[in-house]
Amino acid sequence: MTNQLSSKETPLDASLILRSVRWDNLNAIAQLIYTVCEADGDISVAVTPEDLANSWKHAGFNPELDAWLVETRDGQVVGYAELLDVKDHYHLSGDLYVHPKYIEHGIHTALLRAIEIRGGEHVRQAPADLRVFIRAATDHKDEPGKTYFTQESYTPVRYFWRMGIELEAAPPAPILPAGFELRPFVKEQHAEAIWQARNKAFQSHWGSHPISFAEFTYYYFDAPEYEPDLWAVIWDGSEVAGFSINHYRMEIGWIRTLGVRPAWRKQSLGLALLQYSFGEFYRRGTKNIGLGVDASNPTGATRLYQKAGMQVVSEFIQFEKELRPGIAEPEPSQS
Repeated sequence: MTNQLSSKETPLDASLILRSVRWDNLNAIAQLIYTVCEADGDISVAVTPEDLANSWKHAGFNPELDAWLVETRDGQVVGYAELLDVKDHYHLSGDLYVHPKYIEHGIHTALLRAIEIRGGEHVRQAPADLRVFIRAATDHKDEPGKTYFTQESYTPVRYFWRMGIELEAAPPAPILPAGFELRPFVKEQHAEAIWQARNKAFQSHWGSHPISFAEFTYYYFDAPEYEPDLWAVIWDGSEVAGFSINHYRMEIGWIRTLGVRPAWRKQSLGLALLQYSFGEFYRRGTKNIGLGVDASNPTGATRLYQKAGMQVVSEFIQFEKELRPGIAEPEPSQS
């Protein structure tokens, strides 16, 4: 089966071919993503072939059904898109890249329509009463991309920042309130506690859902960049109060997930986690450190990161398209 569209469904230039992805396209697609991110001025959000291969192994994702590429007649990959089922077929996530030299060739439109056709198959599997939608992001500087999303009836709904810091000296040592302790992460002993803490810490975040332990294992332990020695965990006795899951990404230090459980907020634990993480990267000779954050984060994370010396490096717009009206996705708990 292929997800190729007819010429009537897309204005794709006749010199280009839209087809489903094969595993042997992996390296070429990773290179395309790097080229697009480089043109946008931020390669830290690109992926390695190993990262991309791992993402294609996501439960329920089949690159031959859920991903598409556009190539020239001589086989150069100039466009790529994928559609991921985030939650029960009603919350879908799209991702799209177009080579900067092929912007005016109808590739955006072709890929967005391929995503939507596949999304229609998810609609039939989603709970009957729930609203079904696709969300997809593009760099704020990508004017053509924003135009094409709008032309295909996508609406901007959220903004996200990539923030970064270039350390000029060793950061301050973290200061913890009395009774709290930073301890080394031991997977065999702490994995489930960190998983549960992650779900609690992000329960009020926009678009976030509790994940199963199997999903947590896939996202964090099975990831090619998994480095447990860089994880930071703050304990209050036997309880995880906060954590920072860190690794290297595109040769910079990356704070992938930082969270403080609601009951332990407003005690400067987030700042302590940042300072500890900065210090561990600096000790390893890494001075450039980054992270991604919801610009409207409800817990004040953006202010925390700015207080720690981080600045906005890139901004991304999250677009959304409704495929079927219905009851909105369950609101996150505020408890």
